Amino acid sequence: MANLRFEAVAGAFKKRPLNVEIPKNRPSEYFAKYVFNRQKMYEYLPADVYETLIDVIDNGSRLDRSIADAVASGMKKWAMKNGVTHYTHWFQPLTEGTAEKHDAFVEHDGKGGMVEDFSGKLLVQQEPDASSFPNGGIRNTFEARGYSAWDPTSPVFIMDDTLCIPTIFISYTGEALDYKAPLLRSLHAVNIAATEVCHYFNEDVKKVSANLGWEQEYFLVDEDLYSVRPDLMLTGRTLMGHDSAKDQQMDDHYFGTIPERVQAFMKDLEIQALELGIPCKTRHNEVAPGQFELAPIFEECNLAVDHNMLLMSLMRKIANKHGFRVLLHEKPFNGINGSGKHNNWSLTTDTGILLHKSGKTPEDNLRFVVFIVETLMGVYRHNGLLKASVMSATNDHRLGANEAPPAIISSFLGKQLSVLLDHIEKSDKNDLFTVAGKKGMKLDIPEIPELMIDNTDRNRTSPFAFTGNRFEFRAVGSEANCASAMIVLNAAVAEALTHFKERVDALIAKGEEKNSAIVDIIREDIKATKPIRFDGNGYSEEWKVEAAKRGLDCEASCPVCFDRYLDNKSVKMFEDMNVMKDYELKARNEVKWETYTKKIQIEARVLGDLVMNHIVPVATHYQSQLANNVQSMFNIFGREEGQVLTARNIKIIKEIAERTQKIETGVEELVDARRSANKIDDARERAIAYHDSIATRMEDIRYQCDKLELIVSDELWTLPKYRELLFIR
Repeated sequence: MANLRFEAVAGAFKKRPLNVEIPKNRPSEYFAKYVFNRQKMYEYLPADVYETLIDVIDNGSRLDRSIADAVASGMKKWAMKNGVTHYTHWFQPLTEGTAEKHDAFVEHDGKGGMVEDFSGKLLVQQEPDASSFPNGGIRNTFEARGYSAWDPTSPVFIMDDTLCIPTIFISYTGEALDYKAPLLRSLHAVNIAATEVCHYFNEDVKKVSANLGWEQEYFLVDEDLYSVRPDLMLTGRTLMGHDSAKDQQMDDHYFGTIPERVQAFMKDLEIQALELGIPCKTRHNEVAPGQFELAPIFEECNLAVDHNMLLMSLMRKIANKHGFRVLLHEKPFNGINGSGKHNNWSLTTDTGILLHKSGKTPEDNLRFVVFIVETLMGVYRHNGLLKASVMSATNDHRLGANEAPPAIISSFLGKQLSVLLDHIEKSDKNDLFTVAGKKGMKLDIPEIPELMIDNTDRNRTSPFAFTGNRFEFRAVGSEANCASAMIVLNAAVAEALTHFKERVDALIAKGEEKNSAIVDIIREDIKATKPIRFDGNGYSEEWKVEAAKRGLDCEASCPVCFDRYLDNKSVKMFEDMNVMKDYELKARNEVKWETYTKKIQIEARVLGDLVMNHIVPVATHYQSQLANNVQSMFNIFGREEGQVLTARNIKIIKEIAERTQKIETGVEELVDARRSANKIDDARERAIAYHDSIATRMEDIRYQCDKLELIVSDELWTLPKYRELLFIR
C-alpha cells in the first residue's frame, strides 16, 4: 500500500501558483465595491432617510424603525444590481467564529407567482435559534427563541450572492449571547467617560472613539499534507511531531522574499478584502517558516472587529482555492513561534488623537498624561481580567513561551515617558512639562537620509506596550475574536476615567484650581500604577518573582484565570459601565469553561486515536523488520557474532518496545483521567481537571511519539513531518 505521506509531499512539490486576476484600476477605485457605505447610501436612499441614518451612525441617535423600510428598499436595489439573491443576519456568537442563516429575497405575490421582497422588518431583526449556540445556561434547549438585531454602525456588505447584515445576538430575555453587544456598550462607556474628561481641556470635543489596528498572524500549509494529518484537520495543531533540523534558527524567513505561491494567495486575499472595505496595508513573512502576517489601517473599534472576523473567514476560503490550508491556531507547531493578533488600541476625538505625545501647549501635554495614566490605571486594576480576556485552550500554548508575551500583564512605556511620570510625581505641581516628539538621528552613511527616531524603543516582551500614539496589546491570540479583549480594555479605561473625573470634580468643588486638581489626582494615580509599569525582560524568571511581589496576577492555569470575570471588582466595573450584568458574566464563564474542556477533550481523543492507529503500528512494524534482520544475522553468523553485528538494531528494538509500552500505558491513563473528569458536574472543576490531569498527560505521550519519529524508518512513517509541513515549495 502506498504511503499517503509521500503522495502528499509529491503533490506539494508539483503545486504551482494560481494566476490571480489583478484589477486594472487602482485599489482606491474598487475599495468597498461590495459595501453599502455612505456613498451607496447617498445614492440609493431618500435624502431625509440618509440624513437620519447618518445621525444614528455618527451621533448614536436611536434608530427610528419608521425609516427601516426605505433603508431596506435601497439596500435591496443595490444588492440585486450586484447579483444578490439572499440576505443574512451576520453575527458573532460565543464560538469565536461567525454565524449566518440565508433567506432568499422572495415572497408569494398572491397570484401564484413570486416577488423579490426585503422589508424593514427583515432588515432590523431576525430570530435565530438561541439555544443551539453557547449560552451558559441562559436558555434551556427547549427554549429556542433569540433575536439578531441590525447594527447600523457597521456597514452591510455582499459575500458571493448574499447580502450580509452585521447584527447583535441576544436571548429572548435580553441577555447578550455574542461579542458585539457588549463591545458596543463598552465603546459607549469609554466615549461618555473620555468625552467628559476631554472637556477639562477642550469644550468642543463631542465624541471619543476607540480605534483598533489588529495584526493578523497565520500559518499556511499545503492542503495535500494537511489532509494526511488528522490532528491538524480536527484540532488545528500538530499533537505530535519532532522539530525540523532547520526551522527558524537562521532568522532567514522573517521579512524574507515571500514564496511565489504565497504571494499569489496574498494578492487574491488583498483584492477581495479591499472590495469588502477591509483596508489591508501590510503583508510580510513572519519569524517562523510557513508563517505570515497581514495588517490593515486603523479603524473604529467595532468596524475593525467585524473586519477581522470577516477576514479570517475570507482567508480560509481563498487559501483553499490556492491549495493551502490556513492555520489560525496560536501554536500549530511545537518549538517554533506561535501566532498572535496584536491589538493596537488608541482613543481619538473629533478634534485629534488623545494619546498623541507631542502636544503644542502645556494643556495638550497634561491631557496626554491624563489619558496615559488613566489607561494604566484601568490595566492595573484589572490586569488579571485582561489576561483572562485573552486566555483560551489554544492561546494557553503560546502565552508565556519565549516568543510571546508572558502570562503576566504589565506595561512598557519607554524611558522618556517613565522619566516624565516620575518627574510629575515628585516635582512641584506648578512645574510645566513637555513631551518630546520624534528626534533626528543621522547615520554616517552619506546616501542614507536622516531618520526620525521615536522617543521610545519597543519592548517585544511586554503584553501592553506604549508605542507612540497607541498601546499595543500583544497577548491576544491569532484565532480569537478581538472583541473579547477590547470589551475589557474599553470598560476598564472607562471606569478609570470616570473615577478620575469624580475625584477631580470633588477637589474643584472645594475651591482648587482645575489644572492643579488634575495634577493632584494624576500624581496619586502615577504612584498607584507603579506596579504595572515594567520596562525589563518579561520572559525572565526574575520577573515572575518580582511581579508576584508587586501584587500582579501571576496565575497560569487557563480555567482558573477565568475566575477573574467573577471577581467583585470585575462585576462592579461591568455593571457600573453598563457593559454586562452579573448573570451574563456567570453565563459567559460557563461557556468559557465548557469550551476549554471540549477542546482538550477533542485533542485527547484525537491523540489517542493517532498513537494507537498510526504511531504504535508503524513503530512495531519497523521493530518486526529489525527483529527479522537480527534473526537472519544470527542464522548466518551465529549468535555471538550476530549480536555484535546487530547491536544497533537490538538497541532500537528495545527502545521501541520501551517507548510503545509507555505510550500504551499513557493512553490508558489518559482515557481513565478523561472518564474521571467527565463525571464532574461543575463546569469550572471539570475544566481544571482537564487542565491539570489530561493536558499534562498528552505532553508525556507526545514526547515518546516524537522520539519514535527519530528512530523509525522514514519510509514507514505515515504522518507528514515538520520539515515537510513548514517549508512551502
